[in-house]
Amino acid sequence: MTKPKKYDTKIAPKTLLLMVETPYNPTKSIDSYCDEFVHLVKSNEIEYHEAIRIKLREIDSGYFLTSGKLEEIRKICHEQDIEEVIISEPLTPRQERNLAELFNCRVFDRTQLILEIFEKSAHSAEGKFQVQIAMLNYKKSRIAGKGAQMSQQGGGIGTRGPGETAKEKELRHIEEHIFKNKKHLKTLANTRDIQRKQRNESNIAQICLIGYTNTGKSTLFNLLAKADVLAQDRLFATLDTTTRELFIDGKKKGVISDTVGFIQQLPHTLINAFKSTLDELKYADLLLHIIDIADSNWKEHIAVVHQILHELNVKKEMVYVFNKADKPEELHAPVLEREIFQPHVVISAHSKEGIKPLIEFLSTWQKKDPETVTKNS
Repeated sequence: MTKPKKYDTKIAPKTLLLMVETPYNPTKSIDSYCDEFVHLVKSNEIEYHEAIRIKLREIDSGYFLTSGKLEEIRKICHEQDIEEVIISEPLTPRQERNLAELFNCRVFDRTQLILEIFEKSAHSAEGKFQVQIAMLNYKKSRIAGKGAQMSQQGGGIGTRGPGETAKEKELRHIEEHIFKNKKHLKTLANTRDIQRKQRNESNIAQICLIGYTNTGKSTLFNLLAKADVLAQDRLFATLDTTTRELFIDGKKKGVISDTVGFIQQLPHTLINAFKSTLDELKYADLLLHIIDIADSNWKEHIAVVHQILHELNVKKEMVYVFNKADKPEELHAPVLEREIFQPHVVISAHSKEGIKPLIEFLSTWQKKDPETVTKNS
């Protein structure tokens, strides 16, 4: 007997994207910021019904949006039966609750969006624990109680007084989970530290790939290390740090690591969550900074990476690797502008032939004294 076919009956909620230009957004190109937000939504496999872009001159502490914009969006949600609104900016718990009540639908922000992508992209035990900690901390900030139900205390006759509120129980439960995850993460971090110490003692060169997300880091890593790291046209396709041996011209040059990509205004809570993974950068002898030569915002992307390295207090020898040289010449960053960033190589990570300039650089590169690198940084 033939088995009946299975059909996916899951219906995606009707989703509205709200791209907001705020007075505090430091990006030089709001167009690229909005494009990146849409790319984040697609990377999270969300199908959206409509995308609206608005500009705010001020931020309302209670509702984030000003009264005129609130009524405009509320009307759209009502007329189009919107079930979910995703906002391109981080919201406070109070703003999120108030908007959800006013629009009568689920509302979530940029941080929640990135967290959901991280949750799908983490595959190693360390990555999963890091994401869980970040999500639990985010959830903790969102617990504000739901009327009398959450504020009602236990206890009564024959007890030692008032008990915990539902809110307190939930917070305690979250704290316990955070503590357990941190404990597991510390064990894994200790193992990683032992591995680093062994590499340092054997004087093995450590090279790290860094850069904006979706610049071709994982594709390049797979070519250099003959690995099979996931490489897709989506943001944060690779979240876990992967380390492999690196051979140049048949000789072992050291080890190479692929790290999580960065984006504009990566929430600090997420940077903190991945510090144990990003600590790999502090032990690197050389950083390969991968840049998409065909992206019109390549200089802003370099600035984002520099800023995050500064926040992590990472000062290491670096070579700028301009990728995607296979793209049409008219899309490339101007040669004169590229010359500012030294040393640099121009490659195409789509083939072994395309990465020859980088191979040539690595074949002559020698590990330097860490103190010398720090002084020159």
